[in-house]
Amino acid sequence: MKWYAISGSRTINDKVKKDVENTVTKIITSGNGIITGGALGVDYITIQEVLRKGNVKKQIRIYLPITIRNFCKHYHNRAKEGAISEEQAKLITEQLQKVNKISKESIIDKTKYKLANEESYYARNTSIVEKCDVFCAFQVNNSKGTQDAIDKAKSLSKKVIVKRYLI
Repeated sequence: MKWYAISGSRTINDKVKKDVENTVTKIITSGNGIITGGALGVDYITIQEVLRKGNVKKQIRIYLPITIRNFCKHYHNRAKEGAISEEQAKLITEQLQKVNKISKESIIDKTKYKLANEESYYARNTSIVEKCDVFCAFQVNNSKGTQDAIDKAKSLSKKVIVKRYLI
């Protein structure tokens, strides 16, 4: 079994969504696993596809920058700030809690970080890159976080597949 990291931007459109869904479907139907980050956008679509078509216990690992409890609180705080909608906060937190209920081992949230910020997100990216065999990026508008993960994967000589989009 190979582990494929799926990483990408929070801002997506229908083309990105379709490409992510197709990629994830190919990976899980071939019996491989997915590593992703538990954010909105590409990560959310990735997790949805595994929930629909895969074996959550065996085929997904979600790396979070902080504990799941604090990450869910973070999303609801971001909604209160107006950075994301209440609906987005509800959807992502329900999704993460659903995976956690099915398979606690699928959520990797033991980190030294207490806050979801640039430092903890970049550390999460490093963990994802280190654990994968193949790194797949869906980069929208030259996203800085996605580029960080791409650069880390290349520096570790991982096989890297990048799809770039302008929205």
